[in-house]
Amino acid sequence: MYNRYMYGFDWTYLLVIAGLILGLIAQHRVNQAYEKYAKVPTSFGRPAWEVANMILLRNGNQRVSVQRISGKLTDHYDPRNETLSLSEGVYDSSSVSAIGIAAHEAGHAMQKMESYAPLALRSAAVPVVNIGSRASMPIFVLGLVLSVEPLVWVGIGLFSLAVIFALITLPVELNASSRALRMLQDSGVMTEDELAGVRHVLRAAAMTYVASALASLLNLVRLLLIAQGSSRRRRD
Repeated sequence: MYNRYMYGFDWTYLLVIAGLILGLIAQHRVNQAYEKYAKVPTSFGRPAWEVANMILLRNGNQRVSVQRISGKLTDHYDPRNETLSLSEGVYDSSSVSAIGIAAHEAGHAMQKMESYAPLALRSAAVPVVNIGSRASMPIFVLGLVLSVEPLVWVGIGLFSLAVIFALITLPVELNASSRALRMLQDSGVMTEDELAGVRHVLRAAAMTYVASALASLLNLVRLLLIAQGSSRRRRD
């Protein structure tokens, strides 16, 4: 029953390939946008970490600490310890890209302060999704190999958690970007041309999350098709 998926051509792999291509295109575009605007200095001239601190304080958020971390585009906000981490290329930079990224992470910090529901839901889902995503494929494959249909559907159910997580992530990221633009505009630290550059960078970054969600959905469709095909063969 499982031989077809192990040794023969399985057309459902095209869904996986499509997801990978979407991800690569999105990643290329965000890298392209980042590199372009990393070369454009802002007129305000202050480093990204300072701007992040400034706009947070201006919006009444005194809880967040800003720190430097290694890597490229590894910037993130951790709601558990209220830490905003900026990568080496962003922390001390005053470029349009750096300020936009720092403001985006500050947007996440404001979400936490204002109890933005999708962020709380995403944070609560992380442990469950991590376990489910690791266990989903082994359980799914084991169910196929042993012809145990309930195991197959348990694997699909666990994988669905990752899909739901990707979908929850979309409004969280889009909202953080809109908050970033609003805070930067209200603070007056950027010109309209610079804000247009920030929009370009954040829009490109948002597409990586859209691509990730689509890839997860395509993978889920693939698992469903394989499960249905396996079920039909058992009945025949």
